[in-house]
Amino acid sequence: MAIQKTISPVDGSVYVERELADPARVEAALESAVAAQRKWRETSLAERARLCSRMVDAFVARRDELARELTWQMGRPIAVAGGEIGGFEDRARTMIAMAEEALAPIRLADKPGFTRYITREPLGVSFIVAPWNFPFMTAVNAVVPAIMAGNAVILKHSAQTPLCAERFQQAFDEAGLPEGVFQHLHLAHDDAESVIRDVRIAHVSFTGSVAGGAMVERNAAGRFIATGLELGGKDPAYIRADVNLDEAVPGVMDGAFFNSGQSCCGIERIYVHASIFDDFVERAVAWVRQLKLGNPTDPATTLGPLVRPAAADFVRGQIEEAVAVGARAWIDPGEYPLSRPGSAYLAPQVLTEVDHSMRVMNEESFGPVVGIMPVADDDEAVRLMNDSDFGLTAAVFTRDIATGEAIARRLEAGTVFTNRCDYLDPELAWTGVKQSGRGCSLSRVGYETLTRPKSFHLKHA
Repeated sequence: MAIQKTISPVDGSVYVERELADPARVEAALESAVAAQRKWRETSLAERARLCSRMVDAFVARRDELARELTWQMGRPIAVAGGEIGGFEDRARTMIAMAEEALAPIRLADKPGFTRYITREPLGVSFIVAPWNFPFMTAVNAVVPAIMAGNAVILKHSAQTPLCAERFQQAFDEAGLPEGVFQHLHLAHDDAESVIRDVRIAHVSFTGSVAGGAMVERNAAGRFIATGLELGGKDPAYIRADVNLDEAVPGVMDGAFFNSGQSCCGIERIYVHASIFDDFVERAVAWVRQLKLGNPTDPATTLGPLVRPAAADFVRGQIEEAVAVGARAWIDPGEYPLSRPGSAYLAPQVLTEVDHSMRVMNEESFGPVVGIMPVADDDEAVRLMNDSDFGLTAAVFTRDIATGEAIARRLEAGTVFTNRCDYLDPELAWTGVKQSGRGCSLSRVGYETLTRPKSFHLKHA
């Protein structure tokens, strides 16, 4: 019997232990999902919406409990952990509301003697692999639309956040969802790969690392099934000379340091017009200094630990390498007693005098650090922003919205913002380019990835 242990970044203790599913349990889940989906696909859209809405009701009723568990599993400060439940609810209810329009048959122009239309058919069983950093909001992006589209779902959550999968199950069970339509499995990596290869899986949604995305593609190769891969980013922001720094600084810095920087769409590179560079850096450093690194169960904490000590040491290594070759570090780590090698707690850092040869500017950090570079004009900003293997989101801060939109059109990213960042609107497509992945979730477009078109060409007798 294999046991999965979740080590809490709060204090290094074992917070959760779960038995991993054995082959018999996996087989039973697959068989149950296939059988349940045959019936579920015939269930009316109104009934699907009713049950999914009841699931959301049951889920948000446990907001405080879920927030506490989230803090202990992955370290988000309790003061903001409940916000994820709000984000979960917004995304779920938005996708439920848009399902009728998104899944409606496509009616074609009249053609004498014929009836023609296109329906959107469910794919079958969807295998969803969810990450730990936003464990409810990333999972719901795929889970609710997949079920609303008539698919069955098997959810495998990160070993860091196993309770999140169980809370989905609990809410769906309380809502009265038919058995087998939604299931979760705690799986070892090898067993997850076996599920992807199984012929009963018709769709895979994966959120995680580039290496993890490559694993999905290897195991799905030759089966011609739908896959959605969201693989992270090295997201840039550009601060034009015309901005209101009182608004731009807190906006972009929160985008860089929220969740201790552990966000796939967090800002990791900032380019500032040279004319305001010194003023911006002074204000940015002051903003970071007001963060309080501490135990995330303390309501006064605004910067929690990283998910594990190895993650903190990885970021610490990026910073030390950059400083060794000329970068300037503005924050003294010695001011943060909890921050030390081998600890999940890491002092925030702002770096200047950086360039793209440094790992901290070209490799995903996923931690509380940001590099800031001056630029001469819009063209230089665009060139540097696009100089990355990633392309999830990008942000432009400017008072000139027309120019901001023109710059956004030139940026290689799945989502572009002006005057905000690190935000997901469930009515917009969530997608990436380059190593940020492929496919799409959310929005009406996201429903297309969870269905296949079926054409009806009926000649009248």
